[in-house]
Amino acid sequence: MNLFDAVGDTPLLPLEKISRAVGGAQIFAKAEFFNPSGSVKDRAAKAMLADGLATGKLGPGKELIDATSGNTGIAYAMFGAALGVPVKIYMPANASAERQKIIRVYRAEIVATDPLESSDGAYYAARRAYDAAPEKYFYPDQYHNDANWRAHYETTAPEIWRQTAGKITHFVALTGTSGTFTGVSRRLKEFNPAIKVFAAQPDSPMHGLEGTKHLASTLKPGFFDANLPDGYPLVETESAYEMARRLAREEGLFVGISSGGNVCAAAAIAANLPREAVVVTILADGGGRYLSDKFWDE
Repeated sequence: MNLFDAVGDTPLLPLEKISRAVGGAQIFAKAEFFNPSGSVKDRAAKAMLADGLATGKLGPGKELIDATSGNTGIAYAMFGAALGVPVKIYMPANASAERQKIIRVYRAEIVATDPLESSDGAYYAARRAYDAAPEKYFYPDQYHNDANWRAHYETTAPEIWRQTAGKITHFVALTGTSGTFTGVSRRLKEFNPAIKVFAAQPDSPMHGLEGTKHLASTLKPGFFDANLPDGYPLVETESAYEMARRLAREEGLFVGISSGGNVCAAAAIAANLPREAVVVTILADGGGRYLSDKFWDE
């Protein structure tokens, strides 16, 4: 087994106390922090690198560059170290200190971009670097690479379908690149067109949900299909913080901010559903990547 083989087949965990608290449907969460670099982004990074190797776009002498808010960068850095591929990551300067440090542990380079421009600024900076010297780089461009969403279409969704014995009725995930939401939702709709899928997002342009996008005010991923979601639940930053604390203290799950946001959205949907409904969401990463954030102390 190698690192590529270790990606996926993560457990689906029942959120029993959160489900009881909302008094509606059962809520389950895919524990993606079990992936080798610790996040859901291992799936997309693996798929994009595999595609690059298969097509010859990633070959000897090429440096991998891409924009990220953190987790995809960590996955690139991990795989790059294993493959002997140099990695340069463009990311906002205000990304959590822990995620920046992890990337550097793998000896990948970070180019810090203007935090006020968020992930859009990192994207444009990486694009400019690639356009100036395309012969030097392998540029997966996770925001426009179909291998991103197809990773979830081919792996995450079938796992969820199998783990719920086909009983899933609703799926919800916050959107960043939207790869997880898009791939899982497209495949689940093929398994059962009656399944409802929800693209959650922060409730305002200025938010604290790292790795997510407020779609009305930011660069939209190239493969995002606005007709796919059955709804767009909004998540408040403070509610996501509170849910992250609750998941640690009530469910024993120490997870990150976007995971808290995902469960917030899932709980809001589950509250209005009958008990036999099955709502699934994503625990995108672990909480250790955000320990320097003050909200844990509340």
